[in-house]
Amino acid sequence: MKLHLNPKEEEIMKILWKLKKGFVKEIVEEMPNPKPPYTSVSTLVRKLQERGIVGYDAFGKTHRYYPILTEGEYKKQHFSKFFKEYFNGSYEKMVSFFLKEQNVDIGELEKILKEIKEKENL
Repeated sequence: MKLHLNPKEEEIMKILWKLKKGFVKEIVEEMPNPKPPYTSVSTLVRKLQERGIVGYDAFGKTHRYYPILTEGEYKKQHFSKFFKEYFNGSYEKMVSFFLKEQNVDIGELEKILKEIKEKENL
């Protein structure tokens, strides 16, 4: 499933990943102030449900929503797209960027290298 979540949809998904399950009222309660209108959140959640990203359990006329798309799956797809678009799929370019532009701590890089070596030895 290829997908793109806009910032508001992503905010809702982060809340659902945290809550595991929630009614629209609970989702709104988790949002920062100023809180969006209940109806706006409800509309976005229903759109996510229609796209197969969110499921629900019905309780009469109300629904408790839960994520179908896992946080890990989303991160993997989101990062993969970012990685291809910004670094042309090159780990060398990505690491070089972080070294030159983000001043990555050498200790962190040593930990990463250690993990790579350990993975090679498996």
